[in-house]
Amino acid sequence: MATWDDILTARDKQVFSLSGFGKKAGLGQRPALLIIDVNYNFTGDKPEPILDSVRRFRTSCGEEGWEAVYRIRELLAEARKKHLPIFYTTAEENRSNSTLMVGGWAAKSNRTTEDMTEQWEKANEIVEEIAPQPGDIIVRKQKPSAFFGTPLMSMLTEVHADTVLVCGTTTSGCVRASVIDAFSYNMKVSVVEECVFDRGQASHKINLFDMAMKYADVIPLRETIDYVRGLPDNLYAPPL
Repeated sequence: MATWDDILTARDKQVFSLSGFGKKAGLGQRPALLIIDVNYNFTGDKPEPILDSVRRFRTSCGEEGWEAVYRIRELLAEARKKHLPIFYTTAEENRSNSTLMVGGWAAKSNRTTEDMTEQWEKANEIVEEIAPQPGDIIVRKQKPSAFFGTPLMSMLTEVHADTVLVCGTTTSGCVRASVIDAFSYNMKVSVVEECVFDRGQASHKINLFDMAMKYADVIPLRETIDYVRGLPDNLYAPPL
């Protein structure tokens, strides 16, 4: 049973089945790992229920975010063994509480004017448990997609990547936007199910469903790890 089955109507299931959507596109030969916005802004500074966490970090995804962090850590360990290119995204450095919602987002939150200076000091830092290592690339962005206004696609082209393994948050926001852009660039795209998260349970499920139907494969962590382990050891080996 897919994670989204419990929110689909019988009509929806029939329509998408008859329409032929959801075929697996498969994985390529040269994957890169893309970890989207897994910073304290979206996890809070500790695992706690979301209704507690959002009181201090208004965009936090709570405990579910931390569960995904631990799964991403597992995938990272395998990716590093194979020297896969690893890309992280987060917001611009030193973006203050007042500028976090620049360019449209301010109009969509009634908490924009709150003084949350203490909480925002490290809000855009990648969480320590999956912190970037030497050789990893951090892409700073201002909009939902990891590709919009950034050099990410050129860097993927430089390493001849044909596949992106997508992790991070939020499933319905920056993950989805990045998946659609990667798809639009003709990359093979796989969303690692246990490694993405959202503050909205319904949003998480329905966006996984929609991406799986049209833009990406949604694959379990175990399948992803098996795929990475099966890659040649020297695929992205550093020069001697």
